[in-house]
Amino acid sequence: MNVLTKFGYRTYQKLYWVAEHFVNWYQADILRGENSFDKLPEWLKEHKRTSALLVTDSFLSQKMGLSSRLSDGLAKQGIKCTVYDGVVPNPTIDCIEEGVKLFNDNGCDCIIALGGGSPMDCAKGIGARIARPKTPIAKMKGNLRVMAKLPPLYAIPTTAGTGSEVTLAAVISNPAKQEKYPINDPVLIPRYIVFDPMLTIGLPKPITSTTGMDALTHAIEAYIGKSNTRQTKKDAIEATKLIFKYLKRAYDDGNDIEAREQMQIAAYLAGKAFTRAFVGYVHAIAHTLGGFYGVPHGLANSVILPHVLKKYGKSAHKKLAELADCVGIAGNTDEEKANNFIAAIEQMNAEMDIPTVISGKWTIKDEDIDRMVDHAYSEGNPLYPVPKLFDKNDMKEIILEIKG
Repeated sequence: MNVLTKFGYRTYQKLYWVAEHFVNWYQADILRGENSFDKLPEWLKEHKRTSALLVTDSFLSQKMGLSSRLSDGLAKQGIKCTVYDGVVPNPTIDCIEEGVKLFNDNGCDCIIALGGGSPMDCAKGIGARIARPKTPIAKMKGNLRVMAKLPPLYAIPTTAGTGSEVTLAAVISNPAKQEKYPINDPVLIPRYIVFDPMLTIGLPKPITSTTGMDALTHAIEAYIGKSNTRQTKKDAIEATKLIFKYLKRAYDDGNDIEAREQMQIAAYLAGKAFTRAFVGYVHAIAHTLGGFYGVPHGLANSVILPHVLKKYGKSAHKKLAELADCVGIAGNTDEEKANNFIAAIEQMNAEMDIPTVISGKWTIKDEDIDRMVDHAYSEGNPLYPVPKLFDKNDMKEIILEIKG
């Protein structure tokens, strides 16, 4: 990457950081505590809602019975509930359009997102399309392309990792083009959040581990980037501490209510940090894997994270050393602390049976690599304020390293 290109990218990032100080960063109202999920109908009644669209997936709706549980509670408050449970992992444009039709056909006046990152992103996409009915979702790709008031959005996370309940991003997939891209706009930040740790009790171990590492990726990428504020640094540090303390506990014992609750807080803080300070190349490559092969986002981040941190080299040593200090990882120099911190991440992955490469049904095909590099490079540059700018060769090296 030549000097002029680097200068252009860094200038863009600096201007974006300045512009963020003039953005209205919405502070959500939060309903928190055990069984707070069952208090949501009364909350909606207080807000004078009359008809809600519930956006979720078939597992939570049909196998866990959460849709009927919420619908019954809403009915007692005189509130109609229309359920859309067709959300798929890496939600598609079709999912969004189906949800928009249900919202309009049933006269809904609010949206409830129940689940992990996929239902959250789908609900945000539905809201964006309702706010901008003449604009296709693909035209909202990128930054500040919505810029219109969404219907009230209530977010209920059932995992602890994505942080989507507090972020300005929605990640949408277009399988026809093997494309997965973010829509970034402050209007997508949910205004209402329900944190009920009981909804995460008994979560399968692979989901607990990879969503937890997703949250750690958010915290680390936000902290080591160049667009931090005092608050994003504070949030990222606290999230990192909580994840190092509680993720393995939640993984080992799915019924550990304290660990589950603390991991929800960690995911929220990490989400707050990266929605203002942005992420980095881990996400650019992870989104590419999701677009090409449907690799779950948390799994992709978990595998990629140590590879990218090593690739940053000395540009990230100081900040990684600061995070190491925060979680009690020792070393004689910043470089040693940083390397020990990365080793601790690899150890956490190993202890939770997270693979070191992408393989099996998601195996990366040689003929796809060059296009994958182009996708990852285009997402990461010039937007992400990473500690060290990567060119396409750097991106390719990372993809080859994680290729099973």
